[in-house]
Amino acid sequence: MIREKQRRASNTVAFFTFIFMLLGASLSSAAQDRIKIELNMGQQRPRLAAPDFKTTNADPQSAPLAYVFNQTLWSDLDNAGIFEMVAKSFYPSQAPGQPAELNAKAWGSPPPDAGVVTFGNLGVSNGKVDVQGWLYDVKNPGAPQILGKQYKEDATPDMARLIAHRFADEIIARLGSGIPGIAESKIFFVSNRSGHKEIWSMDYDGANQKQLTRLGSIALSPRISPDGSRLAFSGLTRDSWQIMLYSLDLGRTIAFPRNGGDNFSPAWSSDGTKIAFSSSMHSGLAEIFVADASGANARRLSAGKGDVSPVFNPKTNGQIAWVSGRTGLPQLYVMDADGSNVQRITEQGYAVSPAWSPNGLVLAFAWVRNYGPGILGGEDIYLMDIASRQIVQLTHDGGRNDFPSWSPDGRHLVFQSNRSGTEQIWSVLADGTHLQQITHEGRNSQPNWSFQ
Repeated sequence: MIREKQRRASNTVAFFTFIFMLLGASLSSAAQDRIKIELNMGQQRPRLAAPDFKTTNADPQSAPLAYVFNQTLWSDLDNAGIFEMVAKSFYPSQAPGQPAELNAKAWGSPPPDAGVVTFGNLGVSNGKVDVQGWLYDVKNPGAPQILGKQYKEDATPDMARLIAHRFADEIIARLGSGIPGIAESKIFFVSNRSGHKEIWSMDYDGANQKQLTRLGSIALSPRISPDGSRLAFSGLTRDSWQIMLYSLDLGRTIAFPRNGGDNFSPAWSSDGTKIAFSSSMHSGLAEIFVADASGANARRLSAGKGDVSPVFNPKTNGQIAWVSGRTGLPQLYVMDADGSNVQRITEQGYAVSPAWSPNGLVLAFAWVRNYGPGILGGEDIYLMDIASRQIVQLTHDGGRNDFPSWSPDGRHLVFQSNRSGTEQIWSVLADGTHLQQITHEGRNSQPNWSFQ
């Protein structure tokens, strides 16, 4: 939430809907307006109760797997940003394990005063975990169930987590305007915990952190393909920086053409057919190039000085945002995907790391808004509506914040920050609330959220 001390008097109130259509008048550069970002399409957030699922038998695996499932489900629903979660201390003494046990009046009346309740049961037999879950509207007891699902998988903690993720995503889609949840999405990032900067992956909530690349040198700027099968990144070879590909299916790097000069910051088009990147192959200076997904047919789009960090507009693939130092300090630019219609979109400070929202309407970026010797000012994450050039500040008073990346549902972002003392990955809702640190070991940076 934007802190009260950073809210200044203004007659303008800018409203973002979930799809980030700004309805208010423009912000002035001298005053930060109060901003409201709707994460649930303008609807009131449902008040949701999620009692622990009951175990159905005495198998020794049932209780520990139920614990994993219940912790994961609650976290997923809480992280979604579209519910008001009812505190467990308000719950009735008897939690339902199946629909016949649901006392809708008790759950829909104070103190829980829930609008909807999700509940169910879990049991293990013959090496399989069986989960049944339901979602009911308890304000209208006669209404049919909103959702009923059954899952059966191998009885392991990883599968219990996966079932919880899938059930949470079903709930989120039903109650969140049909927008799919992100509980099964992945985040890719750079970590030095193996002794070198390599590419790692993790679940969206920080679980299951795994090293992918093993270059033994430096790997930077991971970007996952839209279908989730390949990871493009920039790797340091013996004589230069090159764009490389890692296959998640094969578990190894795969062939990609070498280019002259140094090559950095790859980015996929959302249809998976193109890769944009920065390269010094033509003039010795960093410029923006685009190639086929195979790396073939590379062609230059910009002819600037220090052009880096290209990103396709994922909605249309018809526009690219990037960073250039052609006028001095780094600033943000946009151009058509063929290199035409170049426009500078920031006019001051030090602006880097653009990232398009999934709907292609908003850029997140890192910005030292007031930059220069003796000038106090931190590097924070900002959001810009491209059509109006309106800007809002997302992070505040927390060290250096950089490399934002959007979740596939457009409700969350991840970014790197040193606010805890070392570079770590943090997540935040797109309205600035629910800030969480999701990595803790080593130094971790440059996160990239999967397309799905």
